[in-house]
Amino acid sequence: MNSKKRIYLAGPLFSHAELEYNRKLKDLLLKKGFSVFLPQEDAEDTLNEREKQNQECIFNKCVEGVDDSDIVVAVLDGVDVDSGTAWEIGYAYAKEKPIIGIRTDFRFLSDGIVNLMVEMAIVALARDEDELVKIIEKYR
Repeated sequence: MNSKKRIYLAGPLFSHAELEYNRKLKDLLLKKGFSVFLPQEDAEDTLNEREKQNQECIFNKCVEGVDDSDIVVAVLDGVDVDSGTAWEIGYAYAKEKPIIGIRTDFRFLSDGIVNLMVEMAIVALARDEDELVKIIEKYR
């Protein structure tokens, strides 16, 4: 039996818009047959949960989520990549996991699309959800 590939969905999760976009991407990836670890849900990384539990627990759940994933999809929108997302990308890169970036933001840095270190760590960069689906299918 073929088991589902597991995706760790990295991205900022501090505004209502970011949380909603992450859920939208998760639903899209689930519909395409992948299993998805979403930190805002699976690590319970929300302001309310941070007040209830210690941050080390959230950190450990996220590290385990990357460890258990086959692929990392990282949301790279914003003037610069979210610092937590950048850490997750670096950790996944060190673990030799393929990292696919999605950047719907049309702004560019002076020397590239995203930070050089992030850009060199990813295997592909999608500019929208349709392109992400086409790229992710190759990793099925």
